[in-house]
Parts: sequence; structure tokens; C-alpha cells
Amino acid sequence: MLFIGLLLLAATGTFTALAIADNLSGGPEYGVTVLDHHIATLNTLEIFSSGLALALLFCLALATVVSASTHRRRKGRRAHAS
Repeated sequence: MLFIGLLLLAATGTFTALAIADNLSGGPEYGVTVLDHHIATLNTLEIFSSGLALALLFCLALATVVSASTHRRRKGRRAHAS
């Protein structure tokens, strides 16, 4: 579970960084490209909504990592206590 959380955390962070770096030009509609591939043309509301979705995925990944590491510590304490 820790690995899945870390993988999701890295993927959302990388995608967000690439999307921001490749799309610094603005206008009423934005052509979103990642690594020179056109993904979509979005307006400001759609960009805001996709930012919310990426933030929720990032928080989910962070919660998964924290939960897995806490579970691992509790499991280790039980083994030492016995």
C-alpha cells in the first residue's frame, strides 16, 4: 500500500509540474500539452476543475502513504512487544 501511495504521489506531482511547465502561455482557452503531445483544449472552469481533481488525487496519495507507514509502525511494535 505504501508503494501504491508513493507511486500515485509521484505521478500526480510529475504530471502537474509537466503540465504547468509546458503551458505557460495564456488566453481564453488553453491548449494543454504534456511532452509535446496535445491533450485537450480547456477553458478556465475546466482548468480549475482539473486542478481540484489533481489536488484530491495528491491528497489521496498522501493519506495512503501516511496510513501505510502508520500501519507498518504499529505492526512492528506488536512484534517487539510479544
